[in-house]
Amino acid sequence: MHVLFDNINFASNSGPNSFGTKLAIEFSKMDVTIHDSFRSECDVQLSFIERTRDNNIPKVLRLDGIYFNTAQNWEIQNSKILDSYKSSDAVIVQSNFNKVLVEKYFGIHDNINVINNGTDVNEYRLVVPTDAPSLQQYNKVWLSASSWRPHKRLNENILYFLEHSKQDECMVVAGKNANFEISDPRVFYAGECNRQQLLSLYKAADYFIHLAYLDHCPNVVVDARAADCHIICSSSGGTKEISGENSTIIIEDEWNLEPCDLYNPPKMDFSKKKQGTNMTDICIKNVSKKYADVLRGVIR
Repeated sequence: MHVLFDNINFASNSGPNSFGTKLAIEFSKMDVTIHDSFRSECDVQLSFIERTRDNNIPKVLRLDGIYFNTAQNWEIQNSKILDSYKSSDAVIVQSNFNKVLVEKYFGIHDNINVINNGTDVNEYRLVVPTDAPSLQQYNKVWLSASSWRPHKRLNENILYFLEHSKQDECMVVAGKNANFEISDPRVFYAGECNRQQLLSLYKAADYFIHLAYLDHCPNVVVDARAADCHIICSSSGGTKEISGENSTIIIEDEWNLEPCDLYNPPKMDFSKKKQGTNMTDICIKNVSKKYADVLRGVIR
């Protein structure tokens, strides 16, 4: 099978692009050939978020999420995604939350598939935990990583750490545009990290905290779970679907799916929590097989 990857940047470490890279690497181990430009032998096109190429071959759309932020012109932002959704032979969404969301805004598609994100779980066997001197004096490490925006709730992540950690535990914040800083000797800001730096942080961490509001299926949580971190996340959105068994889920009010002020998320009540029980498969090998099945299905 020859697959044309559309609207993907293999040089970027953003969520959709990093997952696309993992998928392409795994496809290369299977009977799948990846193309980044159209060729006559291409059997099917896999577009990420929205389609940027129109070729006379079957098309599958992999959605990262859709827009519903009332502070933005969300209808216009969704317009090209909606066109891609309606004209695709199949759609792949990352979580059951995404499926409900997309069907609410775009209508029912007769071939929509829920496939959670995955990662190379074997990659962590060779990863060495970071040996940063500043972390050596602490017994346990908490980690939070994202490209920071208000709905990722870095402030809540740090406040939860301060309320629930011991004095011999520290927290590392990774990612660009950290929008909440606190002067505390146990909180460290690592800034933007490349993948190898992130892997070593995941491997060193005991807890990974991701209290983002209405997130879809964050790759950082998938990677943290693969590194055996205890996941702490919000009940809102799709993150809880991949948080793993024995994770800690902070319970929030159910969202009514109506457009909302996403960048002004509600405050959290940390006392409302439950234990996660979802053990979704995050192995990229198995995830890639599910993608390949969908792709082959539209070819037939």
